[in-house]
Amino acid sequence: MTEKTFKISGMHCAACSSSLERFMQRQEGVQSVSVNLTTEKMDIVYDDNTLDVPKICELVSRLSFGAQEYVSADALAAENRKKEDAEKKAELNAMKKRVILCICFAVPLLYVSMGHMVGLPLPMFMMPHHAPLTFAIVQLILTLPIVIGGRNFYINGFGSLVKGHPNMDTLVAVGTFSALAYGLYAVVKIALGDASYSENLFFESAAVVITLVMLGKYLEARSKRHTSDAIRALTELAPETALVTRHGETGEVPVSELREGDVITVRPGERFPCDGTVTSGASSADLSMLTGESLPVTLDVGSGVTGGSINGEGLIVFTATKVGGDTALAQIIRMVEDAQGKKAPIAKLADKVAGVFVPVVMAIAVASAIIWALCGKDIEFVLNIFVSVLVVACPCSLGLATPTAIMVGTGRGAEMGVLYKSGEALQAMAFADTVVLDKTGTVTEGKPKLSSIYSVSLPEDELLGICAAAESGSEHPVAKAITRAAEERELSLPMAESITAVPGRGIKASVSGREVLIGNALLMKENGVEITASDERKKLEDSGCMLMFAAIDGSFAGLFGAVDTIKSDSPEAISALHNIGIDTIMITGDNEKAAHSIADKANIDRVLAGVLPEGKAGEIEKLKAAGKKVCMVGDGINDAPALASADIGAAIGSGTDVAIESADVVLMGSHLGALVTALRLSKAVIRNIKQNLFWAFFYNSVGIPFAAGLFYAFGGPLLSPMFAGAAMALSSISVVSNALRLKRFK
Repeated sequence: MTEKTFKISGMHCAACSSSLERFMQRQEGVQSVSVNLTTEKMDIVYDDNTLDVPKICELVSRLSFGAQEYVSADALAAENRKKEDAEKKAELNAMKKRVILCICFAVPLLYVSMGHMVGLPLPMFMMPHHAPLTFAIVQLILTLPIVIGGRNFYINGFGSLVKGHPNMDTLVAVGTFSALAYGLYAVVKIALGDASYSENLFFESAAVVITLVMLGKYLEARSKRHTSDAIRALTELAPETALVTRHGETGEVPVSELREGDVITVRPGERFPCDGTVTSGASSADLSMLTGESLPVTLDVGSGVTGGSINGEGLIVFTATKVGGDTALAQIIRMVEDAQGKKAPIAKLADKVAGVFVPVVMAIAVASAIIWALCGKDIEFVLNIFVSVLVVACPCSLGLATPTAIMVGTGRGAEMGVLYKSGEALQAMAFADTVVLDKTGTVTEGKPKLSSIYSVSLPEDELLGICAAAESGSEHPVAKAITRAAEERELSLPMAESITAVPGRGIKASVSGREVLIGNALLMKENGVEITASDERKKLEDSGCMLMFAAIDGSFAGLFGAVDTIKSDSPEAISALHNIGIDTIMITGDNEKAAHSIADKANIDRVLAGVLPEGKAGEIEKLKAAGKKVCMVGDGINDAPALASADIGAAIGSGTDVAIESADVVLMGSHLGALVTALRLSKAVIRNIKQNLFWAFFYNSVGIPFAAGLFYAFGGPLLSPMFAGAAMALSSISVVSNALRLKRFK
């Protein structure tokens, strides 16, 4: 199976995206398909033995839509990005000009057709009772430019109707064409001598509806453009050129031509063009646009640099390690784009409604017209009902309710250092009620320092040297504390051979002919080593130390105690989690006392201590079985199974690639404050979606019966087509505008 994303053109409303989705789902070889109206993208999983890219594009074209394989924003060259942006601006400007043209003709049309009814002066040669034919022809002349300006409604609307997938344009086209057709009929009748038809021309209804819907579409398009501001801002972070030294010569090179290993110079105030390692110079880097953290990061020789970040006060020379689509910035852009393109489960109901919306509305319009005709109403009344029902209905507000909020929310999250991988992840985060935190590197700094060494028989430095040699390749935090301590004492380490990692226990190694075991108490027990230093062990455990036991040639040789520092913002972040009703649990392989020492400082509710890496996922499953909605937060390789098992997995961005790959949400910073932001933002987005869906359903459930004359039947007012058009336009604008409020989330 192959998964690809296509850029779709020609969609005008939720009915379009829904019909395309249903059509593609029925095709042979298609496993799954999702069409997003707001991002104008189609994600499709298909059998490449049955389908290919040209065939998929051809299938899409059958429904009068355009399709081309999508190129991620990070992969677009700077010139292509500018060209695409310019095309969108040009399209928006063209829409604006058409709207202005229509308004210029609609205003005098309204004056001519209705001004005399409210006492406004009208030349005698145009007065309906004096010159009915002139009165009608002037309105027709003023209407024609508006119809020409709005011709796409008729091209798309009737085209979709003929192909069996009517959309919002179909409703506008059928409604306004009916009014125009009646108006032309009235002109003919007036020309034949029946002046009474001058009272019911309907030109102004059709023209004003077209103008208002066009205005609504323009405002909606302009607002929707702001929903992708975050992606646009991210793609503009990387500079277009870089100062590269190759073969002893230095010159400007386009960023798209950078290669791994290039030596790049970045002057103060410039942006880093790609990821790399500093080889010369000292400075600081502003990563706020990538991680949401305002404090600059110190750079010196050996430090890593991130493409898109801003160099501070010093000249930096670095070697490129990741370029193009492999950089951290490119990965962030891909994650945000993926999240914006994938639907949240909450959108399913709206999609189902939108899929049958237009045919149902057309049926309601016809039925309403027939019922009122049977009740004895004249053609003017019946046509008014028919046009109003068609025009007031708006599937767009339903279709826009979810994707616009997700686009703005995920974009705002990216600006604050929170990357949701999908709409589903964002929704799951909003409903989490329990947060399980890995201790080391998540709650704590993850850089414990060796605080105590207890040696049974060997000199302390000798024991430290042997164990440091054995641990030299380990990534375990306490192992690193041991090797750092040996480096600080400038010990000469013996040669380590045949090092074997024992997952969740420690390591076995041969050091200068000695068989060395170093790890937790379980490793000692499984290898028949009796731990004799009970008093020392108790003292270190009581002080909250993490312990590592050592055995040489089958005998207990000593133990090490290390202390980790709690992150400065962890207590504040835990308090904030409590304030939004989240239960907090810390999970760790450390002993009970060491774990509780950290948990007490951070005010964490509950501790799961002594849990081996393979047991973390099991603990998550237990919590889920108890009815908890679990968010797991971690940063290490051993957290990956638990991250995958949780309802929602969140990886600390400074952690390992495996953890980030397994997670649903990536917290780009290294502090827990980003988790609070992720939870609060997800709740705000879901709240916004619910508001949008409520008003979209409310608008249609009230607007359609109102237009059909239900309120009129009980003595209420009758909705005119012009007001119906205005209401329809405002419904979509209000949904997008409400979603855009998320840009101000803090």
